[in-house]
Amino acid sequence: MSTPDSADFAGYGEFAPLADGFGDPRDPGNRPARLTVGVVGTGRVGPALGAALQLAGHTVVAASGVSATSRRRAEALLPGVRIVTPPQVLAAADLVLLTVPDDALADLVAGLAATGAVRPGQLVVHTSGAHGVGILDPATRAGALPLALHPAMTFTGTSVDLDRLAGCPFGVTAPEELRPVAEALVVEMGGEPEWVPEEVRPLYHTALAHGANHLVTLVAQAMDLLRTAGVAEPGRLLGPLLGAALDNSLRSGDAALTGPVARGDAGTVRRHLAQLSTVSPDIPAAYRAMARATAQRAVANGTLSTDSAAAVLDALNEEKR
Repeated sequence: MSTPDSADFAGYGEFAPLADGFGDPRDPGNRPARLTVGVVGTGRVGPALGAALQLAGHTVVAASGVSATSRRRAEALLPGVRIVTPPQVLAAADLVLLTVPDDALADLVAGLAATGAVRPGQLVVHTSGAHGVGILDPATRAGALPLALHPAMTFTGTSVDLDRLAGCPFGVTAPEELRPVAEALVVEMGGEPEWVPEEVRPLYHTALAHGANHLVTLVAQAMDLLRTAGVAEPGRLLGPLLGAALDNSLRSGDAALTGPVARGDAGTVRRHLAQLSTVSPDIPAAYRAMARATAQRAVANGTLSTDSAAAVLDALNEEKR
């Protein structure tokens, strides 16, 4: 990867303070210079982050969006901001947020760099959790200052997101010389910077996706089952239980494991699988996978004996035959 060193910042005028002499980013005296901001990609994330930077005193001057929905979202969160093409966004902005899907990012960066849209000294920031700053190499070679700032939060694309950014962790990856800049920008948006080295960025994102995305699927499946059981408001029933389980697991890890698998109640596991086989074609496989993983962790944690775990695993396997 082409990584700028301290000498690369010397000729960047107003950007030089961003790379030199930054202290604690939470100190108001260490705030970045006021910047013009552009947003490329007005999905759920870009307009919210643009609005957060605007609240911090920066000025969003341009955005790009293709669909009618994305344009309406930009108008709601960034009223009065011009909707233009991506190259025009870069031409107008000191700091550019690239908030496009993960798989579209590489081609976007390469195309912008190839057409000469990237300027030396321009801060180019992407918000993909899956990538570090290596994917910005074409822009970096053109003189851009690359940052990867990933908000570890789900977005609605509405003003609600601005409140949720308060205290939101951001996975931060940047060249060492730009680390103070990256962290200061996160703090200005209301977030909390969490440093993620370039080489572990894919693992970082895998962990977040496995936890958050699969949790949504798990909760949705549980709600479907409760509706089938006649519960009119599954969320009301699950809310306190899942909230407590999440809090306990974040505090205590595997020590928070409860339920039939952790207790070794193989008979209950069999009854669960029998019920699931009558109401859902796909949930039994998810139940088995999570139950096996739970049994393994419970054994490793000392919560479950190997004999009890073997009985649970037998129950999981015999229903599959």
